[in-house]
Amino acid sequence: MVTLDKIYHAAFALKDVARQTDLIFAPNLSNGSKIYLKTENLQLTGSFKLRGAYYKISKLSDEEKSKGIIACSAGNHAQGVALACEKNNIPCIICMPDGAPISKVEATKQYGAEVLLVKGTYDDAYDKALELQKEKGYTFIHPFDDEDVIAGQGTIGLEILSQLSEVDAVIVPVGGGGLISGVAHVIKNLKPDCKVYGVQAVGAAGMFEAVKNHEIRRLESSDTFADGIAVKRPGDLTYELTCQSVDQIITVTDDEIAAAILTLMEKQKLVAEGAGAISVAAAMFNKLPLDGKNTVCIVSGGNIDVNILNRVITRGLIMSGRKTTFTIALVDKPGQLTSVSDIISKSGGNVVAVDYDNSDPNMPVNSCFLRLMVETKGKEHIEFIKTELERFGFGLA
Repeated sequence: MVTLDKIYHAAFALKDVARQTDLIFAPNLSNGSKIYLKTENLQLTGSFKLRGAYYKISKLSDEEKSKGIIACSAGNHAQGVALACEKNNIPCIICMPDGAPISKVEATKQYGAEVLLVKGTYDDAYDKALELQKEKGYTFIHPFDDEDVIAGQGTIGLEILSQLSEVDAVIVPVGGGGLISGVAHVIKNLKPDCKVYGVQAVGAAGMFEAVKNHEIRRLESSDTFADGIAVKRPGDLTYELTCQSVDQIITVTDDEIAAAILTLMEKQKLVAEGAGAISVAAAMFNKLPLDGKNTVCIVSGGNIDVNILNRVITRGLIMSGRKTTFTIALVDKPGQLTSVSDIISKSGGNVVAVDYDNSDPNMPVNSCFLRLMVETKGKEHIEFIKTELERFGFGLA
């Protein structure tokens, strides 16, 4: 059973290992509520996962430790397990999906773990880890569906209440459900009037679907760039605890997550991975009733793959109206590009890319499409530029 006593014990066990991460007021993230960020992206290993992994391993018997440890992870649990094993001098193998970010794979190896890349998703890595456990007799450390792991994650709830006693709502990223199970258990036992909300990516909404249908089903696919929460099936224990203590589970799109990552960088100077920024996305895009509430968003991790960061930022710029593409149908004659560019420039836009296409067979022979990528100041600014282009006779396709 997950109990408050167990979570308090986890906090004691972790006091010299895990940081008590800062709770930062972020006034620029939402107009209707007071947003605070629980910065687990600044935790040792860059993620909250250290808490549950270390506490679980600290409770193993000598016999269980002697067998060696095996775990599965998309990256953050892997680093937590690897660090805990390094500190306790225990050999470990981590099964990770072959598409896991290179930065997470290398960081796990640096803590001394043996990494086995498995073709497919996190769930395929999970199946492989169980197969090896049965074959070799390793001790398996589940990333979320384990009472000690959940208790370790629940220490975040204790910290939030000590840092902001007047908290009205807590928004928690959800993959398999370990984090929200622990945090919600603490919040609902110590401050029952505080709302606890979970948020998932729309392409990997296993817990959302389970709660809605009152039944756990394995998703056919898991489609999101937020690899830390790309889980096809939530845990049995975490599902039960979520049903008991969580007020609502909602979903956001990958574009909304990308916009949240960009906003955290620009306005808070914080680097968050997709799974970490998803709680902020829920607040930014008004997915929950937060007006007038002191709201804590748990930024659960910061281990974003730098190889996709540029794409994420671009998507975030587009989502927030900071970059857009105008497609204009033109008569193909000299001076057209100069005229269009002049209008956009005088309207305050900045053209950063140009594409000219006169190959469409459905267009007149003397016509073309002009596609311009433009840096803008927001969605209202985009509409203003459109109006100016149309006022000067340039129709948008």
